[in-house]
Amino acid sequence: MCMYYSFFFLIMSILMFTMSMFFISLDLMIMLEFSFFSFNSCSVMMTLLFDWKSLLFSSFVFFISSMVVFYSDEYMHGDLNLNRFIILVSLFVCSMMLLIFSPNLISILLGWDGLGLVSYCLVIYYQNIKSYNAGMLTALSNRIGDVALLISISWMMNFGSWNYLFWLESMKQDFHMVIISYLIVLAAMTKSAQIPFSSWLPAAMAAPTPVSSLVHSSTLVTAGVYLLIRFSPCFSSNLYLFLLLISSLTMFMAGLGANFEFDLKKIIALSTLSQLGLMMGILAIGESNLAFFHLLTHALFKALLFMCAGNIIHNLLNCQDIRFMGSLVNFMPLTCTFFNICNLALCGIPFLAGFYSKDLMLEVLSMNYVGIFTYLIFFISTGLTVSYSIRLVYYTMMGDNNFLVYSSLSETSFTMLKGMMGLIFLVIMGGSMLSWMIFSTPYFICLPFIMKIMALILTFLGVWIGYELSMFSYGKDLLSINYLKSTYFVSLMWNFPFISTFGVNYYPIYFGGQIYQKLDNGWFEYFGGKNFYLNMKTLTSFFHFLYNNNLKINLMLFIFLLVIIFMI
Repeated sequence: MCMYYSFFFLIMSILMFTMSMFFISLDLMIMLEFSFFSFNSCSVMMTLLFDWKSLLFSSFVFFISSMVVFYSDEYMHGDLNLNRFIILVSLFVCSMMLLIFSPNLISILLGWDGLGLVSYCLVIYYQNIKSYNAGMLTALSNRIGDVALLISISWMMNFGSWNYLFWLESMKQDFHMVIISYLIVLAAMTKSAQIPFSSWLPAAMAAPTPVSSLVHSSTLVTAGVYLLIRFSPCFSSNLYLFLLLISSLTMFMAGLGANFEFDLKKIIALSTLSQLGLMMGILAIGESNLAFFHLLTHALFKALLFMCAGNIIHNLLNCQDIRFMGSLVNFMPLTCTFFNICNLALCGIPFLAGFYSKDLMLEVLSMNYVGIFTYLIFFISTGLTVSYSIRLVYYTMMGDNNFLVYSSLSETSFTMLKGMMGLIFLVIMGGSMLSWMIFSTPYFICLPFIMKIMALILTFLGVWIGYELSMFSYGKDLLSINYLKSTYFVSLMWNFPFISTFGVNYYPIYFGGQIYQKLDNGWFEYFGGKNFYLNMKTLTSFFHFLYNNNLKINLMLFIFLLVIIFMI
């Protein structure tokens, strides 16, 4: 079953890529509209938009899905529910296609909600408590974005159409339409895990590694960035400024956190978070084509990076702690070669895929009118990317093997290796190929010498910091012990996982318990229903006493009346 789906996705990828080349060469765009019904002069339509962006992105999604499904055949071997897994992955890809080709908010919501629902099913695939918690955090974080989309759909009923392409200029100028652009940014922030919704992305690593490879490269987390690229003409300057601040902080936080993490998959997940911040940051400067370019190149090497990590975890009997690894290059040379090439592409080493987009983005940033804060945080985050990549390579490739001495590490998983080989050529050649295709005229950026080589300086500085972070001693003089609170704060993503779980769960429940105890069972009980019941009971008892003794009471009242008369 895996082979059939893989072959189908590969054919679709080649078809979409060929069509995108045709559309780029003719500068063509096609819109297909299927009208369902109309009410209150609002037409409900299914709209499909075919242009070079949607076709090229869909070809990348199909190609990566093809390799991932092929890879899953061996990675998930022996799993009793393999068919269910493949069907869920296929539904995931279908939801992403619906999102990519839709310029209509209603059909976007179908794809958007489909991604959220299927991602929940995939995160809880290994049915244990950790997976359930991670799945619930993922689903509920994404629901915020879904609600934002629903509100924007209801607000657009005022304008008679949900095809946002017709309203992009109005959204920028009309006061009543500006709210939609803010809601779209909120939705994209939840799906792409920007601050303060960042905690779900590392938690979603509870899913099987092929799912992580697909989610973190070209589907779930990139949906928010893709939506922003489509809506980018309608954003105001204030909204761009807000987006720039949030994305740069996310990028910096993820880069710092990855340098303190020991879980292999979580390090790569935080790396994805950092790159998403970079894409949104460059989008906030106004370069949506550059953000799209990096979206595609990042999809290639991040998918392969997760596949290499999956192969390592598979051979290490599901161990993900990098402290147990070491000297893997002796046991799995081909996997480690792929792993290193992807890491170098992530760092932006010339002339791999990541270099063409990342270096270009940093140089465009240097040419723009941005403040010193933005400039520094972008370049420091780039240095941190190199730092955690070198730290990861040091822990996994060098030194002694710290895993069980009797384990047999070998590279016998040929199906997984073939799946990875399908991507390695694009990781090496994809950046230059895409830059020739996407940009009709090459960027010519003229900068002073020191600013021109700033990215290279930060790269070498990151290499040194990553090496120093790896060289620690197992003694009482550990540096992080002296700054334990700061270390916890940085390594736990600025406490956002606690805020996202305990902050919205524990404290409201505790506060509700106190209200129940002090008010509902306390003062409200005394002054409310219980006191009313006691008063009514007393009055009823009094009237019941009068009713039972009415003859005596009437006689006493008669005697009392006579006494009063005689006294008068």
